[in-house]
Amino acid sequence: MTKPTPTRPTRAELLAAKNKTVPDIIAPGLSVLFCGINPGLYTAAIGHHFGRPGNRFWPTLHSAGFTTRLLDPSEEGELLPLGFGITNVVARATAAADELTEKEIVAGGRVLRKKVTKFAPRFLAVLGIGAYRTAFGQPKAKPGLQAELIGETRVWVLPNPSGLNAHYQPRDLVRVFKELKDSLS
Repeated sequence: MTKPTPTRPTRAELLAAKNKTVPDIIAPGLSVLFCGINPGLYTAAIGHHFGRPGNRFWPTLHSAGFTTRLLDPSEEGELLPLGFGITNVVARATAAADELTEKEIVAGGRVLRKKVTKFAPRFLAVLGIGAYRTAFGQPKAKPGLQAELIGETRVWVLPNPSGLNAHYQPRDLVRVFKELKDSLS
């Protein structure tokens, strides 16, 4: 099957994407529910999670062994049969995560807890230590498996895969994502 050549959103489409949302990729009983901070404008404009070229989520997911091939953001629905899903702490799209207020992130954390309780994934993987610390009131949290449970769901914090996160190079992202993948065995 040949993938369609994606078209890049225009500047007007990007500006129009502000405050839009992207539907969750979610189902009951997933192995891992990956949770971004919030959609960027590019992602909201195309309607697919982690859609911006340069975002390292999809290559990292593949290299860490979650998928057998590199998926395009438009193929995000293929995650569900594999036992994986995607949501966000805050649903609304912004140009940058730093446009979100602390109050929004805390409120998003409450919504996320309810979602996790309802769908009961084995793991919630929050992609961004700062977002996790704020949303869950854990200012000293470190990346990795957390002591906190949401119902029966274990919480794992991973680095934000955005290309803007210079603290983690691709090989480092793969290593920490693989730690989560290995824990599923």
